Amino acid sequence: MWTLALKRVLCLLFFMSIVSYAGTNISPQNLAKKLHLVAGKKAIIQWERIFKSKRKMKRYGIDKLSKEEQKVLKKYLLDHAADSDHPTVAGM
Repeated sequence: MWTLALKRVLCLLFFMSIVSYAGTNISPQNLAKKLHLVAGKKAIIQWERIFKSKRKMKRYGIDKLSKEEQKVLKKYLLDHAADSDHPTVAGM
């Protein structure tokens, strides 16, 4: 009985460590890549329109991200949009 309780505690700690690790390591480049989004394909105003529309966010899969991930992704896309100071090159 004690070993079963110990196993449960260890499993719980393991899953908690995975969740906390994933939450602290948000990479906007990886989020964009996962959703097949290239920042340089759209202008800043286009990215802003996408993030203002629930329908458009759902179309790109952004709605499934947490609020923090959405915030980080939006900043990345705006910072590297086609008309920004540091645009990304499509396909890179």
